[in-house]
Amino acid sequence: MRKLLALAAFAILFVPLGGRADPPAIRLAWSVMPGELAPVIFVSKPELAPNNGKSYAFSPVHITASPQMIQGLAANEIDIAAFAFSSFPLAVQNAGMTDLRIIADESQDGVPGYYTDESKVRNDSGIAKVEDLKGKVLATTGFGAASDIALRAMLTRHGLNPTKDVTIIQAAYANMPAILKEHKAELVTAIPPFAFDPELTAISHTLFTGKDAMGPTEKIFWAARKDFLAKNRAAMIDFMTDFMRAQRWFLDPANRAAALQIVSAFTKAPPYYYDYIWSQRDYFRDPRGMPNLDALQHSIDVQVELGFLKAQLDVKAYSDLSLIQEAAARLDTPAQH
Repeated sequence: MRKLLALAAFAILFVPLGGRADPPAIRLAWSVMPGELAPVIFVSKPELAPNNGKSYAFSPVHITASPQMIQGLAANEIDIAAFAFSSFPLAVQNAGMTDLRIIADESQDGVPGYYTDESKVRNDSGIAKVEDLKGKVLATTGFGAASDIALRAMLTRHGLNPTKDVTIIQAAYANMPAILKEHKAELVTAIPPFAFDPELTAISHTLFTGKDAMGPTEKIFWAARKDFLAKNRAAMIDFMTDFMRAQRWFLDPANRAAALQIVSAFTKAPPYYYDYIWSQRDYFRDPRGMPNLDALQHSIDVQVELGFLKAQLDVKAYSDLSLIQEAAARLDTPAQH
């Protein structure tokens, strides 16, 4: 009897209240807001995520730059990384994460009719072509980031050695307008909303774009480790269904005013500051969550060609789009939702 009572007490200690286990956590990393929707997408519209807190527990995790997400995955601090085309192959080849799988699109740069990153110089700089950058100081957001690779690719194609012919410094995107205005660098990388700073546009012009350097790119996409996806497949499909439903709400012009208010409340900036988002002045976001694997493959091929990567990588071998396809099918087939 004493043994039975002891076993019963042990069981009570390890059975969660309500008789069921807590839903698995899904920790999604993000870097830039509003470029990435993770920190706000379920905040004010919980009805868009009916599965959150039931089949999964969503948690956005801020990590300042895409390359640092490699460390986050390795340390088990995140479950899904928002990688750029420059950082994903480093995770596979340098960090040995051969179990990574690309699972969904976040945003794409240089899609015809949509925004592409800009590399800007002052109007009074005398810089008219890429070759004029020799000996100059250039600002990038972080070594190894997508915009940094695009800058180095453009320099290399025009006969300049990125490590010898120019000086490249690192700066946050938010500081780029001030850096150019104060002559701390002769070229800066501009992305929304900072690219639309009235003072910046008044004193500068675009020397080249991300599309000029790399062509259309899969700018930001989600990737997770194979074991995590296998263990939590049902929860992940529920999560991706909810996320896609919410993203479609944000992208709907009928909800634009309310969506801008949500972003404004998070960033503490007025709504008009973000009047470009979810329009053709913004990056393209696939409404079905499908990444452009051909564009991603091209970006990696360019990095290999220029010597930025040590070996080729077949992105389709590191992709699992079945989860996003099933999530999209749920939303597009109301009778099954």
